[in-house]
Amino acid sequence: MVNALKYMMLLAFCLGLSAVAKAQEPPGGDYTVQPGDILEISVWKEEDLQRQVLVRPDGRFSFPLAGDIDATGKTVADLRAEIASLLQKFIPDLVVTVTVSDILGNKIYVLGQVKNPGEFVVNPRVDVMQALSMAGGTTPFAALNDIVILRRQGDGAQQAIRFAYKEVERGRSLEQNIVLASGDVVVVP
Repeated sequence: MVNALKYMMLLAFCLGLSAVAKAQEPPGGDYTVQPGDILEISVWKEEDLQRQVLVRPDGRFSFPLAGDIDATGKTVADLRAEIASLLQKFIPDLVVTVTVSDILGNKIYVLGQVKNPGEFVVNPRVDVMQALSMAGGTTPFAALNDIVILRRQGDGAQQAIRFAYKEVERGRSLEQNIVLASGDVVVVP
């Protein structure tokens, strides 16, 4: 009876931690961790295993007892499961929490005829119009119907996506107003 009660309390605690972790994840819940992001990782009842870690430019980070972990293409839930799996042999009845405390790796770039060109750290869901707004809008000399989004594919190849600002501004061809991916470059000639 006592063991069953302990088990039920542990289960309720784990579910509560999971709900808190989900609430702290970026919108969409399926954010892919990027180099430059800062993760908050903690193991319940293990003070030495509560750390903030930086995802290095190579997409990896280090955590005690787990070693180097590759975060490339992984979500917070993926990393939580991987860390738990690696630590399971050292710590029984393990509860791991992983959250993204700072989204610093999700960057886009806006260049050309905008008022404030540069690099912008963005939340996971920023579209082209929002990016242009973040850059202070376009200058009077911008070729608004010749905007191009440069996107690098996983194999290194680059793709050019055309964007006709005037069409979107009029409420037409809204499918052009795509959500930008990390590393996208918006070029306003």
